[in-house]
Amino acid sequence: MTHTSQQPLRVLAAMSGGVDSAVAAARAAEAGHDVTGVHLALSANPQSFRTGARGCCTIEDSRDARRAADVIGIPFYVWDLADRFREDVVDDFVAEYEAGRTPNPCLRCNEKIKFAALLDKALALGFDAVCTGHYAQVILHEDGTRELHRASDMAKDQSYVLGVLDDRQLAHAMFPLGDTLTTKDEIRAEAERRGLAVAKKPDSHDICFIADGDTQGFLANRLGRAEGDIVDESGAKIGTHEGAYGFTIGQRKGLRIGTPAADGKPRYVLDISPVDNTVTVGPAAALDVDALTAIRPRWCGAAPTGPGTYTAQLRAHGGETEVTAELVDGRLEVAFTEPVRGVAPGQAIVLYDGTRVVGSATIATTNRATAGMV
Repeated sequence: MTHTSQQPLRVLAAMSGGVDSAVAAARAAEAGHDVTGVHLALSANPQSFRTGARGCCTIEDSRDARRAADVIGIPFYVWDLADRFREDVVDDFVAEYEAGRTPNPCLRCNEKIKFAALLDKALALGFDAVCTGHYAQVILHEDGTRELHRASDMAKDQSYVLGVLDDRQLAHAMFPLGDTLTTKDEIRAEAERRGLAVAKKPDSHDICFIADGDTQGFLANRLGRAEGDIVDESGAKIGTHEGAYGFTIGQRKGLRIGTPAADGKPRYVLDISPVDNTVTVGPAAALDVDALTAIRPRWCGAAPTGPGTYTAQLRAHGGETEVTAELVDGRLEVAFTEPVRGVAPGQAIVLYDGTRVVGSATIATTNRATAGMV
């Protein structure tokens, strides 16, 4: 079980309008908990967010969530958290790109909205737990301590975007899908058996608040276009761009460089400098990172002491890589056993001990295997 309390709990089920959160709410109710459904209205103007069944911020999504709650037979409310979402997720997303970093808005939303703003409101109203459709597991030990673990099905595991949850938040988190060794098709079949109309609804993949999936266009509208130089590793200008914020470390496509590289091989974004609005490109080998420093660590339990060996995940759908890590003066110093590529400041590094999530931190600087800190 992902929440091993034997007592029926008062549970607030966050219902996005998608199939996972609907099945999670249904399972929590079936387990005997007193469940209330809530849909988070995250846009002051829902039409400005994604239309169609792909995001989690549309009017259709709130209607789908309400219909699912009706079928399950639980009370349902819509809570307006649009102001908090704009400040904590959207504005943060824009500011991070403006500073030359690459943020993860889903992770920020879990930290600031679902397990902070929503959880605080739920606890104030007398609920015991917040239930979501995430694929992860909370394991309660006999001594009362809790651990966050990967989902039993690694292919669906979402523990990376939950690595920001602390002890208090974990104590009130319920993930009914986390120990499910079933495919997404089987989850959909379960939804259909339960009479939930969202059974055939497509999964959402894109950033929910970018209506057309055009991140660069969204940022350009917020930050304006600012032409700057694309340079090679020697500093020679080889092209121009319309805003450094439109690039991410490791990017290969869309560079619009007229001059081919001397070796004829593709070039990748190596560095983004918002100060002089310059984007530096170079060969793939220059992307190799052998160490990094991360800030704002958050621990799913007690903070580790001394150096330790862990596996690390560096993006939501990335694999694991072996690292040694140590907390030094409040910053996480990480060294990779083998160099990795495409590591960008602003992204999260999540440390694991086996399937247990140790904690998360935000990448501040990286150390290139072939050069120094950038």
